[in-house]
Amino acid sequence: MKKIIKNSFLIILTFYFSLQTIKAQDETFTLTVEVFGLKNNTGKVFLAVFDNEGTFLKTDKEIKGMSVIIENNKAMAQFKGLKKGEYALSLFHDKNNNNKLDTNFIGIPKEPYAFSNNATGFMGPPSFKESKISLNADKTIAIKLN
Repeated sequence: MKKIIKNSFLIILTFYFSLQTIKAQDETFTLTVEVFGLKNNTGKVFLAVFDNEGTFLKTDKEIKGMSVIIENNKAMAQFKGLKKGEYALSLFHDKNNNNKLDTNFIGIPKEPYAFSNNATGFMGPPSFKESKISLNADKTIAIKLN
């Protein structure tokens, strides 16, 4: 009888830990981004989330993206359903509401932009490594537009 109880207990324990492992693999988090440093409430803020160096800042390669309205010279975005991992964000203030980042004739942005970690590049944008954040729980980050 003791052996049956012991085996039943082990089966239940194994089943429990298997469910916990499956739950951990499916667990997702919300990343809230607070954008500040905006000079006015015109236009929108566009944000893009990338999950690796190879696709970082590549057009249409973001895993999530959105535009948000500006209120009181601030904007807030929430990215739900992100898995545990490393992410980097880029964003810009579309001041003239034309749905793109305006640049000059050599490609330098004419509208304010920023990256997660408030990373700045030298003679170009920062790298994924400089911009990345780790996500293993719901998180709120603040990014200042330049």
